[in-house]
Amino acid sequence: MPNLTIDGKQIEVPAGTTIIQAADKLGINIPRYCYHPALPVSGNCRICMVEVEKMPKMQIACYTPVTDGMVVHTQSPKVLEVRKTVLEFLLVNHPVDCPVCDQAGECKLQDYYMEHGQYDSRLADVKVKKEKKAFSIGPTVMLDQERCILCTRCVRFADTITKTSEFGVFSRGDHSQLDVYPGKKLDNNYSGNVVDICPVGALTDSDFRFKCRVWYLSATKSVCPGCSQGCNITVEWDKSRPHQHKKARVMRLKPRLNPDVNDYWMCDKGRYDYHFIDENRILHPQLNDDLINWEAAANTVAQSIKSLKDAGQSSRIAVLASAQLTNEDLFMVRKLFKETLSGAHVALAPSVPGKGDDFLLKSDWNPNTAGVVNILQPQTDAAQIVQKAKQGEIDVLYVLGADLVKVLGKDAVRQMAGKVKLFVYQGSNINETCSYAHLNLPASVYAEKEGTFTNMHKRVQKINAAFMPVVEAKPDWEIIGLISAKLGAALPYTQAQQIFKDIAAAVPAFSEMTYEKIGDQGMVLKS
Repeated sequence: MPNLTIDGKQIEVPAGTTIIQAADKLGINIPRYCYHPALPVSGNCRICMVEVEKMPKMQIACYTPVTDGMVVHTQSPKVLEVRKTVLEFLLVNHPVDCPVCDQAGECKLQDYYMEHGQYDSRLADVKVKKEKKAFSIGPTVMLDQERCILCTRCVRFADTITKTSEFGVFSRGDHSQLDVYPGKKLDNNYSGNVVDICPVGALTDSDFRFKCRVWYLSATKSVCPGCSQGCNITVEWDKSRPHQHKKARVMRLKPRLNPDVNDYWMCDKGRYDYHFIDENRILHPQLNDDLINWEAAANTVAQSIKSLKDAGQSSRIAVLASAQLTNEDLFMVRKLFKETLSGAHVALAPSVPGKGDDFLLKSDWNPNTAGVVNILQPQTDAAQIVQKAKQGEIDVLYVLGADLVKVLGKDAVRQMAGKVKLFVYQGSNINETCSYAHLNLPASVYAEKEGTFTNMHKRVQKINAAFMPVVEAKPDWEIIGLISAKLGAALPYTQAQQIFKDIAAAVPAFSEMTYEKIGDQGMVLKS
């Protein structure tokens, strides 16, 4: 364990640690362009050079391993002069088009120039002109070669992370430029990550391009609902200018570091599948063709359920719960339909199988299948409930978040709707199942509520509300609570954290958990 000193601060680190890694542990920020902690070291940008006592030359911090007794200076006059020189070199042929560049506000050329540059330009020659007009190199990414500083992060990402090798650096000297290989396109499941790691405006996102300046964005920590991997993300949103972008609030999703789940990455399916948050939403409770209030909606469900319960016919009630629901939502379903209404059929709603890969994207395109198994512990199969409904053996069919038409087809859903006395659909977005349901209830999407998901590795992770639910939508657990209150089984819940306390008390796998223990990185269930 070498012991070294950086800017007067001592630290002991494992052998093989580089200077930049040791500095990061101390909270000392050394500028970097080509260096990324999840990629092989390239060492070509040179802006991370530091002064090491007893070494005759400056050393690049990203590649130089520490040694015992090493003394490093990151803010000496010599170091600061080198940084200024490197910035001048990188900006010699860089276009100063910040006002129209999508990277403005999160560009490391801008940031480091203001911190370390601010020199008087000595440029006397005309800049080397490269392809200025940004062009598409795949379905999600645009390339502006003139802005590229050849850090090669994207090249190394494609070579070592996705192993698809789309990128190369072509030509030599000041005419070197980044491009995809002839005949290739950047079209893999993780192409959007190259935009995240690009330190300048060379690679930009087609979906986010010219949509919103980054300084208008707020970021909320959450978990991707796209598959059972449960990648950690930030929901980046702007509601300050609702007249723009069709009143959309969410501008983009970005991966959030969690070494135990997704590291620095996320797949394109999760990244771009967010438009449903603001589009095609169910806005009001609706009974047949009439809009009703929540009081009437809760009464409608409660009266139908109560009549069956009083008659000892709870077995004629069936629930199909989606694995898109949070653990808190599922626990409320359990409390009402499995405990208060003992005998009701509760099952995991069917879903269309997805397509996965051997990295992050899984074939189960639901974030909380493990939560359904642990909390609902379904004893009934969805196919059995469907069959009973078709045969007229179900009077109340309650579907939460699942588009049955997409899985079962129109004929099957039409047949079920014609047999049951009350068909309730509770969900966030309008789909074909809504047209067959007698009662539609507007539920919040994951970005509008607080709760937890359990991923396929049994890690419980928190989602946080970025903004209020749209119009009359409510969190699923709150809707179930309204119905419970009408049945005289009111539960004193006012927020998801309180529900989670009861989950931890009632479900053995959750027994040691609290919201505080889960934190930002999640906590693994007891086996």
